[in-house]
Formats: sequence, C-alpha cells, structure tokens
Amino acid sequence: MKQNMKVDARLLRNFWIILVKEVVDALRDRRTLLRLLVPAVLMGPLLLLALSGLISSLEDRAEKRELLVAGIEHAPTLRNYLERQTYVIKTAPADYEARLRATTLLEPVLVIGKDFERQLLEGDRPTVELVSDSANQRAGAGLPSLQRLMGGFNRERASLNLALRGVSIDLLQPVTVEERDLASAQARAARITGIIPMFIIMAVLYGALTAALDSTAGERERGSLEPLLMNPVQQFALVLGKWGAVALLGMAVALLASLSFVPAQWLLKSDSLQAMFQFGAAEVVAFLLLQLPLAAGLGAVLMAFAIRSKTFKEAQAGSTLVVTVVGMAPLVSLLNPGGDAGWYLWVPGLAQNTLMMLVLKGEALSAAQVLPGVLVGALLTVSSLMYVAHSMRGAVAR
Repeated sequence: MKQNMKVDARLLRNFWIILVKEVVDALRDRRTLLRLLVPAVLMGPLLLLALSGLISSLEDRAEKRELLVAGIEHAPTLRNYLERQTYVIKTAPADYEARLRATTLLEPVLVIGKDFERQLLEGDRPTVELVSDSANQRAGAGLPSLQRLMGGFNRERASLNLALRGVSIDLLQPVTVEERDLASAQARAARITGIIPMFIIMAVLYGALTAALDSTAGERERGSLEPLLMNPVQQFALVLGKWGAVALLGMAVALLASLSFVPAQWLLKSDSLQAMFQFGAAEVVAFLLLQLPLAAGLGAVLMAFAIRSKTFKEAQAGSTLVVTVVGMAPLVSLLNPGGDAGWYLWVPGLAQNTLMMLVLKGEALSAAQVLPGVLVGALLTVSSLMYVAHSMRGAVAR
C-alpha cells in the first residue's frame, strides 16, 4: 500500500511538473498570445457594441417620428391624420429612388398620386406607394411603422364612412385581439446577445489550439519531444500534464472572453437593450462550467490530430477541420426553423451553444441537459489521450 502511495505521489508530482512546464512554454511566446487574446477578448464585445449602436439609431429614428413623403400636397386629409399622430412630414428628395438604391437614403418614402384626395372623396380607392429597397436594410426597417400608419388611416376612414351611414363601427372588428408575450426580458435580449456563446466557444478553441499544437508537433519540430520522452517520467503523467496545460489555457482564454462582456454591457448605446441584457458573475461562472467538457475533449482531440504531424504547419492544417466544424456547429440552431432538437446536446460546440443560450434567457439547466455534453467530452478526452499515449510510445520505439 505504501508503495502504491509513493507511485501515486510521484505520478502527481510529475504531472504537476509537466503541467507547469507546458504552461510556462505557452506563456513565453508573447507575440502568439497577443494575436490570440486580442481577437478573443475584443471582437465579441466590439460586435455587441456595434449591434447596440444600430439598435440605438433605430430607436432614435422612431422617437423622432419623421416621415419622408412625396406628393403630400395632394392629400390634405392624409396630412391631417399623420400630424394628429404627432409625425413630422418632410418632403422626399426628387432622386429618392436612386438614393435608396445607393443606400445614401435610409428612410422609406411614402409616394402619393395627384388624384389621391379626389378619389378619396368620390369613394374610390386611391393608391399610395411605400417605396423602399430590400437591399437597403436601414430603409427596410422603417417599413413596418409606415405600414401601420397607413393601416390606421384606412381604419379611421372606414369608421367615419360607416358612422355617416348610421352603422356601428364595431362591425369592423367583431373580435378583440390582445397580444401576450411569454418571453422574459432576458429572452428578448437573447435575440441580440445570442452572438456571445459563439465567441466563447471560439475562445476555447483557439486557446487550446495553440497549446495543443505547440506541445506535440511544435516540440517534435524543435527536436525536444524525443528527449522529453526519454526522461524517467511516467508516460501517463507526461500525457496528462500536456493535456492539462492545453485545457487550462483554453479555459483561461474563455474566462477572459467571458469577462470582457461584463464591462461591454455598460457601454451599450441602446437603453432598452442595456435594461434587458444582464450579464454578471453568475453568467460568467455558468459559461465556464459549461466549457469544461469542451475544453477537455477538444484539447485532447487537437493533440491527437497534431501528435502524428512532423511540423507545426502540418499540424495546423490538419486541425483546421476540427476548429471549423466545432466553430460552425452553433449555426445549426440558427438555420433549423424547427427549434432546438434533443440531439443538439450531444454535439460538441452545438451543445455548449444551446445551454449558454438558455443561461442568457434566464432559464435553469437540468442535469439531463448538461450530462450529454459531459459524457461526450469525457469520451473524447479518454479516447484521444489513449491515442496520444500510443503515438508517443511509438515515437520512443523508433
């Protein structure tokens, strides 16, 4: 029993020595770390701020309540209605079509024909045009409010016509329709902040990628792997130490990426989004715990891809497939109109994205939701590390 305890103590000591060595080696290359950390820490918050700026500009435009109209002089009745809705009417530029196509005009245009008022008084149905450009997204965003305005004008005119004939206006709306939104404020904000999980997953990937390639193919290329394997260190401790450093660096970059969204929410330009978006210590901790199986499993998979490579570039090319597949997995939930499926929880990357979205929505996670990702991560870790150990034994034999 004492002998087993000595072996265990030696194994733990060797594991710790290898772990520290690999972490120090990874941190020594500061240029690579900067290229890794700057995108992981800044890109997500910057994109979130850009989206909040867009939402803020749309909210400001809605508050201004301005309309671009061509031919409003032909429709005094419509002008009266729009002004009663507290809208400011502005004359559209003569070249509004060209400017909409060129995206230099960011508002849709209401175009009124010369015979509008005459046809309206005679009981005909005058036609107005809502001119926009579907390629001009900012202009297209103003169409719904313009459509609602014209719908309100139609209802008002119909109600007046019925009232003049002694008919109850209730006949126009035999059913009262009320909307009830079941989504919480956090769930509504998640439609915008849903980009955060993807950036956290990419942070784990790129954080683990550099360490995994450098500790295997990088050392082989430098000629330091074989001498390391000749040392009197248990191969199990060697493999675990390298893997532990890879997973630790992946989690460290994920932590920095998660923390970067905390100050980013204070800088959001949209007041409504800032009120709905709550990202604090609880969300950071939940995100990190959900990344553990991903960092462990993919760190081992990346080491397995790289261990057979003779150069760092060769290993980098082989690992691109893993990074691409896992990094693009969250897009499945965006492209699937049928909602989240049960099998999402068994796919690395997609499972973490699904669970982090639930966290952002303020929903509690159950063990049944978390367990599949843990099992897949453990399976990938064990199988990949066994392959890495086998490959290292082959390297020693050669």
